[in-house]
Amino acid sequence: MELGSTVRAVRSRRVLVGSEVRPAVIVIKDGKIHSILSDCNFSGHAAYEVLDVGDSVVMPGIVDCHVHVNEPGRTTWEGFWTATQAAAAGGVTTIVDMPLNSIPPTTTLDNFHEKMREAAGKCFVDTAFWGGVIPGNQLELRPMIQAGVAGFKCFLIHSGVEEFPHVTDCDLHTAMKQLQGTGSVLLFHAERDVHQTTEETGDPSQYSTFLQSRPDVMEIEAIRIVTDLCLQYQVRCHIVHLSSAKPLQLIEEARQAGAPLTVETTHHYLSLAAENIPAGATQFKCCPPIRGHANREQLWSALKAGQIDMVVSDHSPCTPDLKKLDSGDFTEAWGGISSLQFGLPLFWSSASKRGFKLLDVVRLLSQKTAQLCSLDNQKGSLAPGYDADLVIWDPEREFEVKQGSIHHKNKLTPYLGLTLQGVVCATVLRGRLVYRDGSFSPEPLGKHLLIPVRHNIKV
Repeated sequence: MELGSTVRAVRSRRVLVGSEVRPAVIVIKDGKIHSILSDCNFSGHAAYEVLDVGDSVVMPGIVDCHVHVNEPGRTTWEGFWTATQAAAAGGVTTIVDMPLNSIPPTTTLDNFHEKMREAAGKCFVDTAFWGGVIPGNQLELRPMIQAGVAGFKCFLIHSGVEEFPHVTDCDLHTAMKQLQGTGSVLLFHAERDVHQTTEETGDPSQYSTFLQSRPDVMEIEAIRIVTDLCLQYQVRCHIVHLSSAKPLQLIEEARQAGAPLTVETTHHYLSLAAENIPAGATQFKCCPPIRGHANREQLWSALKAGQIDMVVSDHSPCTPDLKKLDSGDFTEAWGGISSLQFGLPLFWSSASKRGFKLLDVVRLLSQKTAQLCSLDNQKGSLAPGYDADLVIWDPEREFEVKQGSIHHKNKLTPYLGLTLQGVVCATVLRGRLVYRDGSFSPEPLGKHLLIPVRHNIKV
């Protein structure tokens, strides 16, 4: 079957349907899942060309709702063409682009339209877009909701780029009032400057120096603010890239009190540990930081207990010079980790050893992420009527992460040389074969996903 061609049916002995893994044939019509049949019930469709993948697992395409594509404005860092190819190679069929690190940021209606123009014709997978909340843009929020943004992101601390300033408490109350009654969601980079934070006085090439500069208390204090706002306004709130396990009790208490609050963590917080980061290895720097081994295990326990809702990449690439590899200075290096292509095997390599099942992968990487950005009526599940977005992969097979097979624009990643479990064989997007064994469809087949307004809102 040629890349880019329409797939009419997919057969496998391991299809994730509902709450079970079983042999099945997925019948596809007009880009949607038409039906899911057992082999004996498929005989009437003999005219169909069937993509038979044997024992490979077939599950819903991954929805990665935390990706920094950086286009327009910082296309030397990444761009829609390379980011979405990397996504397709990783079994990701939908990404949601973050509003910052592009210039201009997605903080006004005009900027949102510019972002979509730049993305047009460059996406190998479907792409939705987050807007941003910054000081003074409150009157842009409702127009952006009506135009189809998935929700909004804000920072409670310096974002790292000047064009996306962080918000004050006053800005947050103003934004919350605009978002009330819209059904939209506000995402928080939940770190806050606190008085206990000390200036870095240690060796800047030691990871421990950087880690001490971003202690757990910064996340705790930020999340305290988020939970209070969420309870007060009853606006959906979401904590991005939780790195510390310490605020989990705060989150749980707020939920029990009725806060519509969700939380994600990332592949790097689940895969890496501070104790193992070599001196000068600035490719490991991200904010909030990778914490210690014991903290990592607490995150895994929270994930198993349902306290953490989903796992994302937070793919945040840059050019190699910004990582300051020559000096190995963690305090000066850009904070961000590239992992969009490797999320599924990164997660499975660790999760499978901790008792997680394939159905947990679907829930944490596809269903819950689709739900966050209001795409759960078309993405994230294998069921009739849903988009025929499929990842076909071998969870038993291992591979080594090599530079030549990385599709991100910049190949710098802390996972280089690592052996991972789980090989993505093929990716199907709305019934079209967009990736198979290292190759892509001849043209980008992804489309923009504009989120329909579910409430009557006045602008």
